[in-house]
Order: sequence, then C-alpha cells, then structure tokens
Amino acid sequence: MKILVVGSGGREHAIVRKLKDSPQVEAVYCAPGNGGISRDAECFPVNAMDKEGMLALAKEKAVDLVFVAPDDPLAAGMVDFIEAAGIPCFGPNAAAAQIEASKVFSKNLMKKYHIPTAGYEVFSDPAQALEYIKAQGTYPAVIKADGLALGKGVVIAQNEEEAKAALHSIMEDKIFGESGAQVVVEEFLTGPEVSVLAFTDGKTLCPMVSSMDHKRAYDGDKGPNTGGMGTISPNPFYTEEVAKRCMEEIFQPTVEAMNAEGRPFKGCLYFGLMLTKDGPKVIEYNSRFGDPETQVVLPRLKTDFAQIVEAVAHERLGELSIQWSDQASACVVMASGGYPGSYPKGLEIHGLDAGGQASGVTVYHAGTKCEDGKFLTNGGRVLGVTALGDTLEEALNRAYAGVEKISFEGAMYRKDIGRTHRN
Repeated sequence: MKILVVGSGGREHAIVRKLKDSPQVEAVYCAPGNGGISRDAECFPVNAMDKEGMLALAKEKAVDLVFVAPDDPLAAGMVDFIEAAGIPCFGPNAAAAQIEASKVFSKNLMKKYHIPTAGYEVFSDPAQALEYIKAQGTYPAVIKADGLALGKGVVIAQNEEEAKAALHSIMEDKIFGESGAQVVVEEFLTGPEVSVLAFTDGKTLCPMVSSMDHKRAYDGDKGPNTGGMGTISPNPFYTEEVAKRCMEEIFQPTVEAMNAEGRPFKGCLYFGLMLTKDGPKVIEYNSRFGDPETQVVLPRLKTDFAQIVEAVAHERLGELSIQWSDQASACVVMASGGYPGSYPKGLEIHGLDAGGQASGVTVYHAGTKCEDGKFLTNGGRVLGVTALGDTLEEALNRAYAGVEKISFEGAMYRKDIGRTHRN
C-alpha cells in the first residue's frame, strides 16, 4: 500500500511512524508534514486544507488511501472530496465530523439519545448567556465556543466577572472567528478525566487503550489551557468495570446515534470523558486521533496499523482482532517559551540525531522544520518525547531522561506529567 497522511503535527508523526512499520506499506507520504516527519516520509508542501491540491497529490503518487488526520479538513469535507474521486480515506465525512465541529450538534445528539453528559443550554446572545449563568449562581461555569478552536475554545469561569469576559471575547471580539457565534454553557463536572480513542467503521467499534492528557501549561495543573502538555497510557482511573460501562452507555450508543441521524462515522472517534460520582459522562467528542494522546496510544498497538486503517476504510473492522501491549507509555511535550501565547520560531534544537531522534526514546516532532541539516522550532508545541516501560514509573523516567538530552532556547515542559499517579 501507498498511503498519504494529511497534517503536520506530533499526532501525524506518530501515525506516519506506525504506518511505516507495517510490512504491507510500500510508501508513506505526508502533506505538509514537518522537519521530523520528513525523516520518516516524503513530504509535500500542500496545505492541509487544500482539497484540490491534496487530491492532485494523491493521484500523482497513485496512493491506495488518504489518512486525513486533523479536525479542520475533516469538517471542511476533505474525505467527501477525495472519496468522490474514487480514493478511499481514513476519517469521517463532513456530516459525521460535525460531532466535533459543532458543540451544539454533539450536545443535542447526546440529549436526544440519552448519552450521559453535563447539563447545558445553547446561546447566540452573550447577554442572555450571562443572565443564565447568573441565574444558575453556581461556579465554576463552563463556556464553550460552538465550533473548532484549536482545542482552546473552552473557558472555565470561576465567577461572574470571568464569565462576562469570556462571553465578550468569544462572542463579541470573535477571538475564534465564527466558531464563537454560538456558545454552550454547561455545568462543571468533577472527577478524573479519561481519553479513549476508538476505531470504528460505522458498524463495529473497537476502543483503543486509555490515556490521560495534561491540558494546563504549568505544573500542578496551573496556567492557561493548551493543546496538551503530555500524556500517559493507560489511564490509572479507567478500570475494566468503567470500560464496560462506557461501552454500554456511551461508545456503542454514540455510533448507533450517528447511524440513526444518517451520519455514519468512519475513522477514529475520540471520547473525552469525566468519571463523575454519577458515572462516566462525555465532556467532548473529537472526530479524529487526539494530540498528544496518539503519541502514547499507537506505540502500544501490536496489530498491524495499516491493516486496521484499511479495514475501517472498507468497513471490514469486524473481521479483525486488535491486540495491545501491556506496557505503559508516557509522552512529555517540549514547547516554545511563551506557549500558548506568542512565542519565537526558528530556534535551533540541540540533542537530536540526523533522524530527529534521541537515544532511549521516540521523539515525535510537532512544530519543527529542517534547514541546512538542522532542526529548528516552528510552532508552540515543538516535540513529544515518548517512552514505553513495564510500569508507568519506568516509562516516565525514560521520557524525562530523553527530555534532558534535548534543548532549545526558552524550552518549557511540565515536570509533573503522570506524577500524581506514579508508584
């Protein structure tokens, strides 16, 4: 098989490396890719949103499958466009990708099909939203932009002032553009968070091993929300009992709900869950592999990844038995100083070999470029330093040992990924 992966981040690097391992795969291409991905796949400067350009590249390289990894091109219908030209894709069509692209759609879907989630109301007027929050009188209040916002469209307001400021910036200043035309205001849930990715071809659903993301920028879960500063797998709170309940109350019902709505979902369906005292509830759905969850989940996959991807695309997932390693996995994200605010680019990264790797770990490149044989920073999240171990402690120690070998000016990373769950 020849496969084209769409995207340019750490998630895409993890996907590329796993596909490359498959004896069934002859070539992996990536567009636009990044500095590290260019060491594992042939990269092409086609923008991830350029449907026509991506189709032309897929035809030129005579690929057997296009793997559309990021949320924006999925929501914009890249799968529809490429499949209409007769090339199979991994990823949902635009109708199914609405499960992530619109918070309003996903919350209404859960309400209609009795899938457990936080109570909520939808608003298109900031004054009405604020009145509702004041009338509820309970804080924190969760305010979510309806559309895609790079994983940053959620504000947890601790008081009325913060709620007012959040509604103003999302709905009036439009910091997320039209994604903020509507907001969902929902109750604040408490409990451990769990990320579960699942392969589904619209009929069969196969959950992957669980993971835990660390969203806040600084140690102790302090600071602004980010796209994710590190991950561990498995999630220590996700027991077999919880997994069984999630399958019965959330995972399978979601696939059936999407089918009932005439929007069958094919690809990777991501469940962001909160384990509350009343049981597991959905915080959010994503219509694709999570980042940086992919970086700890895929290294534990024992079954041929390309075989699974092909089975999903051709609706034959039920024929496979997917196997996972018992090892633990940890990923520590090294980010640019200033992230998730403004940050410099073009700083040289030291400690990587010619393949963009460091000994004892796997380095997934997120925001890098390669110039004159040097790796330079080119984004907020720069690298995901990942390791496996027989225990979580061992995996974390190996990942942090890898981080110690790598440096660039102003590099920041959390020192406590998985720490509260060690030993």
